[in-house]
Amino acid sequence: MHLFHVRIFTISIKMYWTLELASKLEDAPWPATKDELIDFAIRSGAPLEVIENLQEIEDEGEIYESIEDIWPDYPSKDDFFFNEDEY
Repeated sequence: MHLFHVRIFTISIKMYWTLELASKLEDAPWPATKDELIDFAIRSGAPLEVIENLQEIEDEGEIYESIEDIWPDYPSKDDFFFNEDEY
């Protein structure tokens, strides 16, 4: 009699955003649903990481107004310290 021991491993993938990845959604049709954002990302040729991040969103039929709804830490213009008059 042979006994087999099976182990099941689950991997939890967590979304990660960078400025470069988030910039791929700048021209998205905001406000948008998760499915609309995924469709936009695919049609616009966004990197696979963007599509995977969007797929990881727990969807409850929400409408997203901007990237800040998806990535709350998305830096705003106020987060950058430079003097526009110097350029």
